[in-house]
Amino acid sequence: MRCLKTWWVGCLWAWVVCGVWAQSYPSQPIKLIQPFAPGAASEVALRIVAERLGMALKTAVLIENRPGAGSTLGADSVAKATPDGYTLVASYNSSIAPGPLMYSKIPYDPIKDFQHIALIGVYPQYLIVRTDHPAKSIQDFIQIVRNKPGTVNYASAGVGTSGFLVAELLKQTLSLQMTHIPYKGPAQAITDLLGGRLDMVLTASATELVKAGKVRVLAVTSEKRIPMYPDIPALEEIAPGVQAVSWVGISAPAQTPKAITMRLEKEILAVLNAPDMQARLSEPALGLFPLTLGSDKFLDFIQKEMRTWAPVIKAGNIRVD
Repeated sequence: MRCLKTWWVGCLWAWVVCGVWAQSYPSQPIKLIQPFAPGAASEVALRIVAERLGMALKTAVLIENRPGAGSTLGADSVAKATPDGYTLVASYNSSIAPGPLMYSKIPYDPIKDFQHIALIGVYPQYLIVRTDHPAKSIQDFIQIVRNKPGTVNYASAGVGTSGFLVAELLKQTLSLQMTHIPYKGPAQAITDLLGGRLDMVLTASATELVKAGKVRVLAVTSEKRIPMYPDIPALEEIAPGVQAVSWVGISAPAQTPKAITMRLEKEILAVLNAPDMQARLSEPALGLFPLTLGSDKFLDFIQKEMRTWAPVIKAGNIRVD
């Protein structure tokens, strides 16, 4: 009887402490780790969300770039951060799913070491070449690759990113030989593409380059054509089953108090679902397709991504270490 009473007192005390903690949270600025170098397509959207979230929480939400190791460096730093709600991470397919499946050993568990709070949206990738490239269509590009196996190179934002994976799936589906060159982010890859050191780049950052007449979009990696480029085919049309999108969400260290993650989820979803935010995040210049999911559905989404890409990674014997 005494043990039962002690247990109830302990539970009550934990509930009181958690409630007080949640009521006082946040009392200082929050860091949102962006695990890519500046210039990633998602960064503008993240800054918009961070600014509005800061207003809702009455504190600053500060973006801190921490690139490296295909975005797993930044994710690992948050997995090991103090779980107090003041260090969050922009979570991506490359760092959470399916990226970690490509490592024989990774310093964190993408499911157990995080509380995945909310999904913000998805980004199709654009297969782009310079405007002076001989390929005028995706069919032209594929034929060039077939004519010169192994000599055509392409870049993505890193091994494990959706750009890399969809290219790998394209190579497997059509038996193509291309050389992958990983970058820490899109900015340097675009510079090298325009400088003639790359043949093709898969990126979510194409709109301004297209407007400036510097690149040509040959295909998009979404399931269907997108309204912004109605004349550009989806890779799915050329190679059925070849599709992928990047995605970005917000996650916290696993042991962050539930009351805090619930507060963050509530505020983030309110920010994302506000009509003016939906309109702003849908602007063509951002390239984002808002897809708002709370913690439970976000976790389901992550686990589905793992199931989808595991056989592709196995078939390609893809390893990054």
